[in-house]
Formats: sequence, C-alpha cells, structure tokens
Amino acid sequence: MSKATSRRKSRELALQMLFQLDMAKQEPDEVRRTFWSERMDLDEDVRDFADGLFSVACERSHEVDQIIVRHARWRMDRMAAVDRNLLRTGVAEFLGFPETPRPVVINEALEIARRFSTPESVTFINGVLDSAAKELPEVKKQRTQDAGKKKRANAGK
Repeated sequence: MSKATSRRKSRELALQMLFQLDMAKQEPDEVRRTFWSERMDLDEDVRDFADGLFSVACERSHEVDQIIVRHARWRMDRMAAVDRNLLRTGVAEFLGFPETPRPVVINEALEIARRFSTPESVTFINGVLDSAAKELPEVKKQRTQDAGKKKRANAGK
C-alpha cells in the first residue's frame, strides 16, 4: 500500500472513530478499544496515523470545534454527523500534523466526503477547511520559528 493510500485509509478510520465517539457518546478510550478490536489486521502505520488524528481531535476538541464553527458559521449540532466529524478530522490534521501541506489535507477530506457524504457537503467542507487553513498558517510558522530557535540554541552547546 502506498503512503498516500495508507494515509487516506487512516483518515477514513479516524473519521469512523470520531463518528462513533459522536453518535455513541462513548469515552475516547472505549471507542479505541471497541474500534481496534474489530480491525486487528491493519498495517501499523495506518493504525498509528488514524489513532494520532483521533487523539488530536479528542484532546483539542474544544479548539477544533471552535475553529469549525467560526469558519462554517453553523452550530455543530446543525451539521450532518459525517460532515462535522470529517471537518474535525481535517482541522485536527491541520493542528496536529502541520507538516502535511494544507491543500493535501483539504483534497483528502473532499475525496472522503465524496465517498461518505453528499455533493453539497463536498462544497461545504471545502469552504470551511479552506477558510480555516488560511487562519492557521501562523501556527505553522510559529512552530517552524520555534524549531529554528531550538536548533540554533542547541548548536551553541
């Protein structure tokens, strides 16, 4: 399985985990336990990336949801469950995996939306993630600057 294919599979799995969390009102650890117990044969890299996206979405859920609401101009409970959880997956990747180019995150979300949602949702998800991506580059630049400062500080030791 290519890296692009495995990443898409991971994003789909993260979406499914977030959907389960959202709809079943379970705790994240319970979702992990039940979800992965039924998927023992997955490649470790696929599972690790999916779990990483799910973790970021859960640990930073308030921040993720605020970003979505600000850019969607809709309350979360008014959005279709698949759409809001796909948006959570995308924003979680923006925040937790800033090395992934924003257009890649958006394109992957759109491809997954085409598979799991409606044509109208594809347009909606594109607009929300594109708007959010334009807000978030400062976070990425700051992390890059912080990493550069640490490298320079460590080089002097």
